[in-house]
Amino acid sequence: MPQPLTASENTSRAWPLWKPILFLLVVAIGLYYVKWQPYYGKAFLAADTHSIGKSILANADSNPWLAAWHYALVYFTAVWKAAVLGVLLGSLVQVLIPRDWLLRTLGHPRFSGTLLGAAIALPGMMCTCCAAPVAAGLRRQSVSSGAAMAFWLSNPVLNPATLIFMGFVFGWPFAAIRLVAGVIMVLGVAWLVQRITARDPQPAALQPPAVPQVRTEDRPFLGRWLKALWALFWATIPVYIVAVLALGAARVWLFPHADGAIDNSLLWIIALAIAGCLFVIPTAAEIPIVQTMMLAGMGTGPALALLMTLPAVSLPSLLMLNKVFSAKALCLTALLVVLCGIATGLVGMGLM
Repeated sequence: MPQPLTASENTSRAWPLWKPILFLLVVAIGLYYVKWQPYYGKAFLAADTHSIGKSILANADSNPWLAAWHYALVYFTAVWKAAVLGVLLGSLVQVLIPRDWLLRTLGHPRFSGTLLGAAIALPGMMCTCCAAPVAAGLRRQSVSSGAAMAFWLSNPVLNPATLIFMGFVFGWPFAAIRLVAGVIMVLGVAWLVQRITARDPQPAALQPPAVPQVRTEDRPFLGRWLKALWALFWATIPVYIVAVLALGAARVWLFPHADGAIDNSLLWIIALAIAGCLFVIPTAAEIPIVQTMMLAGMGTGPALALLMTLPAVSLPSLLMLNKVFSAKALCLTALLVVLCGIATGLVGMGLM
């Protein structure tokens, strides 16, 4: 008489080993093509020239319609590969990684989950908008708000490649300040958001259905993946495109020319910390932006504030996550990022 299957055997049959292996292969191949190989070459460029290229804000049009179109064209040319990879990984994590494993490692509210979420983001090196679909996919798999938030913020803020570029362009003290302040920002913001919003109702996209669904492993893989891909795409990409166009039109007012006027005053630090939190840029684009503005006379304090807030969050990325984080959590995140940028500007101004 055959013996009944154990729980581990049932899990093994329900979730074949090829699924996480396939996910890791997609991650490795995608990141090598989109991030690792290009950034390897750019590190030598930064070391040789002390620059990684032209500021994306240069030659701003005075006409808002032209400004929106030209900025969107330059921006999406720079990020489209990473954006496609982000949506792909955000959908695949929902069908290739067991939910119970994610619950055990990243689904609890303890600080260790937040720390792990920040750590697994380090190889990704994505900008805030490209990391947003992956964070949304994790949240749809019941990952805690703290762990998903840490993953989302860690991608752009603790990006190892950006820190290396920054050291070669601005000097290693700038990179050290960004690293220390970045760790405090990522872990502190994620932990506070987890604690303060713990009792808030879950967003509608994360609430369990009223009618129990069939077991996911009983449905065809391709159908489940296409459904997850479409839901993630529709929830993130249209609002992303519209918000980028709107910010492209507003860039002239958000970032005035420095021309010696942007000094180390508290007012400028606050103003540019807020502007940096709203604006959207590709990965590491904060470096040429700040370099250009410093050459035009911007002070160290506003520069450090921008180096913290420009990559961390943006209006498009906040809107992309509105289905999986509450409005309170996202507003709190934006506020805390601005405060971290202001504090970094003030502290760094005294140290540099």
